[in-house]
Amino acid sequence: MWAKTITGNFASVIHGLNTNHLTDVVIQRSKRMILDTLGVGLLGTSTEVCQKVKQYSKIYSSDISSTIWGHLDFRLPPLYAAFVNGVAVHSMDFDDTWHPATHPSGAVLPAVMALSEAFSQKKKISGLDLLLAFNVGIEVQGRLLRFSSEARNIPKRFHPPTVVGTMGSAAACAKLLALNKMKCKNTLAIAASYAGAPLANAATQTKPLHIGNAAKHGLEAACLASQGLQGNNQILDMESGIGAFYTDYNPQILPTLQSYPWLLDQQDVAIKRFPAHLGTHWVADAASSVRRKLVKNSDNLLLLDKIEKVIVKVPEVKYVNRPSPNSEHEARHSFQFVACSALLDGSMSIQSFASENIHRPALQELLCKTQLEHPSDNKPSFESLYCEVTVVLQDGNTISDRCDTFYGHWRKPLTKEDLEEKFQSNASEVLPPEAIEGIIETVYNLEKVEDCSVLNMFLSGQSARVLPEKLHFEHSNS
Repeated sequence: MWAKTITGNFASVIHGLNTNHLTDVVIQRSKRMILDTLGVGLLGTSTEVCQKVKQYSKIYSSDISSTIWGHLDFRLPPLYAAFVNGVAVHSMDFDDTWHPATHPSGAVLPAVMALSEAFSQKKKISGLDLLLAFNVGIEVQGRLLRFSSEARNIPKRFHPPTVVGTMGSAAACAKLLALNKMKCKNTLAIAASYAGAPLANAATQTKPLHIGNAAKHGLEAACLASQGLQGNNQILDMESGIGAFYTDYNPQILPTLQSYPWLLDQQDVAIKRFPAHLGTHWVADAASSVRRKLVKNSDNLLLLDKIEKVIVKVPEVKYVNRPSPNSEHEARHSFQFVACSALLDGSMSIQSFASENIHRPALQELLCKTQLEHPSDNKPSFESLYCEVTVVLQDGNTISDRCDTFYGHWRKPLTKEDLEEKFQSNASEVLPPEAIEGIIETVYNLEKVEDCSVLNMFLSGQSARVLPEKLHFEHSNS
């Protein structure tokens, strides 16, 4: 029998879902998401913002500790491990993105990874346990986003992971803790009071804190609920609950557990090839194509003095309209910067956002010639937006190209080889090769792993040679 409230219904689904509900598609897609998120999180440990939050978090100590990714000799209590690793995941805006718009994995994976280490050795968390909790967290985010039609557009007021990510993290941790239905309700209620952050902090060092806080707060909500802390048991039903964030909030009952239809089964996520706001990835592909046409007959050199102006047709998204970015964080949120960088270099990479590249004279000259246009048919939705880049030359000729779906979008997902290459490139900044290979092997076999603590050991930098007793998978007949 289904609960009479939306909140009760969610609690029933969170409590009732089990590993038998996971489909092959969901398992495969979520493993890709996990591998990608671990890679961008490992890379992010070297960023300035992550260094700052690591130093801040050293004021905390506890007998229970969890791995800080990429560090052999530095551990933190689970809450702050979730926070620091969450910040690392989003520190370069390199993590996955979904539709309706949010970054789903970064809010959930650091929380469940940290929590899995908090259990005693008597209660090992299997890879399948981890996969289930992770997917519960992803599912709750997707369902909440579909309760509002305005959520289908790129956000204007608040950063979605701070709302649905916090709720997803909480649901995932409640699942991993095996909380009963009432405590699942209270977990959601508590998490809702941690939710929300204004979008004004986009393109600053504060934005990565949004993901770190979502991971930490969700974990904290589940831990508090496990101790019996109570909240409003209709938090998902009310306009003054999660409805406070959406003017058109219209919650719906979830499907029954019998043959449960996962949203991840129906729609994959976008996995980024370079670290910037997802909307700029359409721009990069269109501009790179224009560059190929421009340099076809000029020895691969872009002659700036022959360019009169650059027109970039994109949706109207104010916080990604930055004509003169001054920092890496502003550059990651600038249609103009990505268009000009891709025109100059032919592609985008991590190095595109280095200070010397942001401030190079050629880029600044091209930025001055660049203007945005917002066609009425170009909607601010990651499902339907497009980008058209046109270069107008001094002789009056124009060269244009349009991108409707960039490589890495859920309609055109990265190949397994390219996903692995991205992970290896990111992880190699902080981990030795054996640990990197250990993570890849473990993630790809996660549903067979008996004790997922091996994944945290690899993430700290330990290699397979020191973990012989941990490296065994459940044998299957398949």
